[in-house]
Formats: sequence, structure tokens, C-alpha cells
Amino acid sequence: MVKISEFQTKEVVNIIDGKRLGQISDLEIDLKVGRVEAIVVPGEGRFFGLFAGSNEHVIPWRNIVKIGKDVVLVRLEEPIRLDTKRTDEELS
Repeated sequence: MVKISEFQTKEVVNIIDGKRLGQISDLEIDLKVGRVEAIVVPGEGRFFGLFAGSNEHVIPWRNIVKIGKDVVLVRLEEPIRLDTKRTDEELS
């Protein structure tokens, strides 16, 4: 089991292109079923979650390949932006 505070210190890396996306800043949780639906990573130009608009990457939980000690590997063709309107179908 992993605590949220430990999860937020992990670096997120896309295995498609090897790009480091940053550290997890937030989680999207479906409170009805008690399940994490997505992780949120600040977009470029953010500093400790400050000084930028809504340009975070939202990575659906299904795209997580492996959670390691220091790194979360994701398979992501193109990150979903937080400011993009998404339906419940897109999250499941």
C-alpha cells in the first residue's frame, strides 16, 4: 500500500518517448466507488504547483504501467489537459 504523500514524491515518466512529465501534484478520485481515476502532473512552467494556469496533465489510472520506488511509468500518447472537458465515460 502507498500513502498519497509518498505517491506525490514520485517522478512520472512516459514510456512512449522517455519524457519526464514531472511529479504527481494531485489525484482524481471517484468518491462513489472509492477509486483513483487519474493522476495529475503540473504542466511545463509550473513551480511547486504555482505560477501557471490550468495546464496540468491528467493521466488516467489505466495508463499507469508500473509504480516503482521512485518513478511511475505511464503509457501516454498524448496527455489530457485538466482544462479539457471530460465525461465519466472517458475516465473509465
